[in-house]
Amino acid sequence: MYINSMGYYVPSERISNEYFTAVNGLTPDWIEQRTGIRTRSKVGPGENVDTMGIKAVEDALKNLPYDIKDVNLIVSAHYCAYDTVATLAHKVQQAYGIRGAKAVYASSACSSFINGLEIIEGYFASGKADKALLICSEQNSYYSNESDPKSGHLWGDGAVAYFVSKEKVSEKDIRILDIFTEGLGDIGKGPGGVMLRPKEDGITMPDGRDVFIHACRYMIYALDKSLENAGLKREDISKLITHQANKRIVAQVAHQLDMSLDNFYNNIEELGNTGSASAPLVLAQRIEDVEKGDKVALMVFGGGYSCGCFIIEK
Repeated sequence: MYINSMGYYVPSERISNEYFTAVNGLTPDWIEQRTGIRTRSKVGPGENVDTMGIKAVEDALKNLPYDIKDVNLIVSAHYCAYDTVATLAHKVQQAYGIRGAKAVYASSACSSFINGLEIIEGYFASGKADKALLICSEQNSYYSNESDPKSGHLWGDGAVAYFVSKEKVSEKDIRILDIFTEGLGDIGKGPGGVMLRPKEDGITMPDGRDVFIHACRYMIYALDKSLENAGLKREDISKLITHQANKRIVAQVAHQLDMSLDNFYNNIEELGNTGSASAPLVLAQRIEDVEKGDKVALMVFGGGYSCGCFIIEK
């Protein structure tokens, strides 16, 4: 599998840590010391999951080496839904007139994007598609309760889109070396670790410590599984990107891998936790910094629980 083009959209508004002192009583220093977050992105008037996703696709089209109408599979993979019937996949199909394509919506918390890649891999293997569009858009501000001192200050909004093909179509294509995911509902707090119940209390994280412990452990687990599948070693990886949940998680993962934080790309300081869009969004933002031939691993951990990793070679 190959990534043919990547695009993203991040709203222009930034909510500073100072905002939350009056809302949930947390000071700017307290938030930054415990999360690494200084600001977080937030949609503007008229923006939502669907509009952000369509803008991410528009950005990816700038470097797409074929007509978007050649796409025969559209997968929207995320947990923040604006409409669970008329999904983002269908909205993109309508916006760009992609007639005849399959349209699928998938959700697995913050591993949704990588699960989306795995779904595409399955369609490719079955011969039912050969060019796909994967869109991930998270409007956490639609669901988050800012007054919640446990997690209300974490969330940011953003979207990312990848065009993916079964075969190589351009010399600029990025090869996907492996995709790994695993459900972890039987680990720790499992489905009780992070929840999103739209009609009740929105996004909640009752036990952040349990999430922290298992996120550090299972992102490394996913990395090692993916490396093994690809026949690679840790030292073969030039850069790493983790799910952008908490800068302390990134630091702990780096410590456990005995690596410098310089080996990690991040955007959490500015954008906050942008959910399942976060790791692929970082890659889309930083792809020009990756040298030809370099390998990058993206590791995620999601509520539910779940984990995943995919490895690319530029």
